[in-house]
Amino acid sequence: MSLRDTDLPVRCSALQGLSALVTEIGGSGPELLAAYGFDEARIAEGNSFASLRVVERVLEETARRFALPDLGLRMAAQQDLHVLGPLAIAMENSRTIGEAIDCASRYLFVYSPALSLEETDDPLGSPGVVGLRYTTTGIKAAPQAIDYGIGIVHRVLTLLHGDAAYGLRSVLLPHARLARESSYRKYFGAEVRFDCPSAVLRVPSHLLSTPVRGGDDLLHDIAMDHLETHFGHQHVPMSDLVAAILSEQLGSSGPDLSKVARLLSLHPRSLQRSLSKEGTTFSGVVDRVRRSQALDLITRTDLSFSQIAASLGMQEQSSLTRAVRRWFDTSPSRLRREGQEPKSQSARIE
Repeated sequence: MSLRDTDLPVRCSALQGLSALVTEIGGSGPELLAAYGFDEARIAEGNSFASLRVVERVLEETARRFALPDLGLRMAAQQDLHVLGPLAIAMENSRTIGEAIDCASRYLFVYSPALSLEETDDPLGSPGVVGLRYTTTGIKAAPQAIDYGIGIVHRVLTLLHGDAAYGLRSVLLPHARLARESSYRKYFGAEVRFDCPSAVLRVPSHLLSTPVRGGDDLLHDIAMDHLETHFGHQHVPMSDLVAAILSEQLGSSGPDLSKVARLLSLHPRSLQRSLSKEGTTFSGVVDRVRRSQALDLITRTDLSFSQIAASLGMQEQSSLTRAVRRWFDTSPSRLRREGQEPKSQSARIE
């Protein structure tokens, strides 16, 4: 993963069906995919990944270009469980819907380490209702991607419930309305509220104990064994997850171990231990993220050095000057004049 790419990967299956949808409304699906470096073969390949940022851009720009404000919902409506890859088998053979949700919470990183699904208290405080919150790690997701993601969660719950309504109370979305309210209500079959703190499906608490129809215990156990044996955070280094989060945090709040650990659902000490096993530390990851961002900002923008220092979470410009000297053995002004990283120097992390 490139440190200059501030997001995380997602399976290319996320774009499954987009080509057909665009072609159906008079566009050229294959040409659209090709413009972003995709083709149907890559999307159909179960183990192929792409940048989440690129996938989000495809959705946003396609929605604008073809006047499809409900594109995210349309994409979600045509998906089935198997868009989730190996995770799908474990979920569709879970004993209860709650067990399937727990499985998704633990292993959604198999689909994308940037995404998470968690059970929460009902944001509106209604008795007998729980929330299923869908979030992205370390980045602000694009609106179409949010509609698509929470739409898939709704679609999966419907399928697990026997392709039937499961009692959805309402939907909370963190962005302004993109399409007509009728489009949202038709898709979800429930009230949808906008400009909320996060994306949440409000569901009856008894749904969690509802049996999954057609599930097979043996297949579930085999699938879970496969997930536990072959997948884990080690396939996406913890240091890369931390770097991705820090890339979005530095300018606003500065590096905060506790906040990063909370986003990763870890205790700060557990996070430090995981980083130690990879031969680094939290401060070491902070340093290399700052180094990468400093190089970009100094050589590719006209921002003042004081502005760059602030964007990196440094309190003083002198801190930037010292860091650049340590990283590149030169000054910020000379680095800007040269316009590139000194080839003879490599990163030196304290």
